[in-house]
Amino acid sequence: MADYQTEHQRSLADPSAYWLERARDVHWFKSPTRGIDTSRSPYNTWFDDGEINACYNALDVHVENGRGEQPALIHDSPVTDSHTTFSYRQLRDQVARFAGVLRSRGIERGDRVLIYMPMIPQAVIAVLACARLGAIHSVVFGGFAARELAVRINDCSPKLIVSASCGIEPGRVVEYQPLVNDALQIATAGVSGCIVFQRPQSHWAMTPGRDLDWDAEMAEAEAVECVPVNSTHPLYILYTSGTTGSPKGVVKDTGGTVVSLKWTMSAIYNVQPGDVYWAASDIGWVVGHSYIIYGPLFKGCTTVMYEGKPVGTPDAGAFWRVIEQNRVKVLFTAPTAFRAIKRVDPEGSFLQHYDISGLQALYLAGERCDPDTLQWAQDKLKVPVIDHWWQTETGYSICANCQGIEPMPVVPGSPSVAVPGYDVQILDEDGTRVATGDIGSIVVKLPLPPGTFINLWGAEARYKSGYFDHFPGYYETGDAGFIDDDGYVFVMARTDDVINVAGHRLSTGAMEEALSNHPDVAECAVMGVHDELKGQLPVGLVILNDGCTKPHEQVKAELIKQVRDDIGPVAAFKLVAVVDKLPKTRSGKILRGTLRSIANSTEWNMPATIEDPSVLEDVTQSLRSLGLAREPS
Repeated sequence: MADYQTEHQRSLADPSAYWLERARDVHWFKSPTRGIDTSRSPYNTWFDDGEINACYNALDVHVENGRGEQPALIHDSPVTDSHTTFSYRQLRDQVARFAGVLRSRGIERGDRVLIYMPMIPQAVIAVLACARLGAIHSVVFGGFAARELAVRINDCSPKLIVSASCGIEPGRVVEYQPLVNDALQIATAGVSGCIVFQRPQSHWAMTPGRDLDWDAEMAEAEAVECVPVNSTHPLYILYTSGTTGSPKGVVKDTGGTVVSLKWTMSAIYNVQPGDVYWAASDIGWVVGHSYIIYGPLFKGCTTVMYEGKPVGTPDAGAFWRVIEQNRVKVLFTAPTAFRAIKRVDPEGSFLQHYDISGLQALYLAGERCDPDTLQWAQDKLKVPVIDHWWQTETGYSICANCQGIEPMPVVPGSPSVAVPGYDVQILDEDGTRVATGDIGSIVVKLPLPPGTFINLWGAEARYKSGYFDHFPGYYETGDAGFIDDDGYVFVMARTDDVINVAGHRLSTGAMEEALSNHPDVAECAVMGVHDELKGQLPVGLVILNDGCTKPHEQVKAELIKQVRDDIGPVAAFKLVAVVDKLPKTRSGKILRGTLRSIANSTEWNMPATIEDPSVLEDVTQSLRSLGLAREPS
C-alpha cells in the first residue's frame, strides 16, 4: 500500500504525469499523450487528445474481459417489495437497446436528454444509454416541483425527457405526469417528446404525438455500439443551487470523470472488482452519479440501488437487512440517515437480527457529520466510520481518509486530509494564508484534478466569477474552516446562504422568492437553523401587506404549501412566523447572520450597523413561538 504523503506530493508536483499514469487503467479508443492543459485557466482540460466512452468503460469492457455474468446492478426496493439483479451482460444489452431507442428519436452526440425518474433500474439504463451515444444527460431529482423542472428544461434545452409514471414514497405514490405536464407548460424551451416507463402503481395517460412508451419502444429498437468522444466532451449536466436562487448547471467531462472515479474506488473506498458497493443516495444528486452509477461500474463492482428509506421501510433495521442480503462491503450515505436510525433505535437493537459481518467500512458525506453520530455508528457497526467532504462541483472527495492508500486515524469532526490531486489551503478575505488552526475560506489551489467540473452550462462567465475571481489562482469552495497541525481539514460552515437539509443543498434565496410570490407577503427572510436530524432546516420570517385580513395561521399554511409547490418537499419548509419588521442595516440589508445566531440560540453581538435595535426583540419572540431562540438555561 502506498504512503499517503508521497502520493499527495507526487500529485501536486507533476499533475499531468500523475494522472496520465492512472489514465492507463481505463479503456481509450485513442490513448491520451497530454495530461492537463492550463493555457486558458481556470478553463482547464484533461487528456484533450484522447478519445473515450463512459458507457464502454462501465459495461462493455467488463463483458469483453470475462465478467459478463457478474452482478452489475442490484435494485433493492422495499417500497415495491422487489429485488432485481442485472448481470454486466444483461445491463449492457438493455443499455445498448435503449441507446437505439434514443437514436431512433433523433438523439446524437452532444444532444441533451433530461432524465426525471425515481430510483429504478431504468434510470441507470437511461443515463448509460446517453453516455453510449455521446449525448449529455441531465438528471433531475424526482422530488423537485414543476417550476424547478421547467427552469432546468429552459437552461439545457433537452431534445427528450425520459420519465416514469410515478415515484413511490412510504405510504404514498407520487405521480410524475402532472409535474412534467406543468413543467412543459411553464418552460419556453421546446421538447420533442417524452419516453415514459409505466410502473404498475400509477398509469401515465399518454399524450399522442408527444409521449412514447418505454416497453413498446424497447421492443422495436436495435442495439447500438458505443460512440467514441473526445475526453473533454461533456458527460452530464447536474444542477446545484446557487445563492441567487438561479440553479447552476455543473458540467463534467468524460475522460476526466472515467479516470478519476475509477481511481477513487480503490484509492478512497478500498474496493476491487466483484465487491458490492452501496451508495444510499439518489441518482438526482452527485453522489448518485458518481457512486451509484459510474464509479462502481467503472471499477467492475456490484452496485446497489435502493428504493427505500433508512427508517420506515419497514423499520430502523432496513439498512442492516440490505447489507446482509446483498453482501455489502462498503456503505456510503449521509449522516442524516444515521441520525434517523439512531433517533428511532438508539440502542441499535435491530442490528441483533442481521449479519453485517461483511461490511468493512461506512463512509459519510453530504453534510458535516457531528461527532455524536460518528461515535454512535462506530460503536454499533464496529467498522471504520469515515467522514469525507466533497461537492457537486468536484464529483468526488476533496478530503478523505483514503483507505486504499494509507488508512489514517479518524478524527471526529474532520473529513481527514486532502485527497491526492487537491492542494487545500485556508485564506483570509485578502487572499493570504492564515495560521494553522485559524478559520478562513477553504480553497483549492489550481489546477483542479481530473473529473472536477469544467464549466457551467451556458454560463462561462459565471463559472469564472462565481468560483475563481474572489481568490485568483484558487477554486473557492464556499465553505469556511481550518487545518490543524496534522493537516486534518475541519469544514465548519458555508460562507454563503445555501443551506444543507438532509444532505440536499438548497438555496434560501429560492425559498425567499417563493414566499415573495404570495400575494399577501410584503417582505421576507429565510435562514437555516440547526436540526439534530436533518442538519439544517429553513426558517421563514414574513411581513404581510397592510390590509391583509387573513388569520396568520391560514397565511402560514399557504406559505408552507407554496414553498413545497415551488421548491419541492425536499426543502422541508415548515417553520414560518409573521413579524412586523425585519432587522436591517442602515443601507437596507437584512441581518441574516444575526437572525441565524438568535434562532440557533448561539452568542451574538448587537450589529453596529443595525437601523433599529428594538426590532430584534420582537423577532426573537416570534422565533421562540417556533421553538427556536431558546432562553439561556
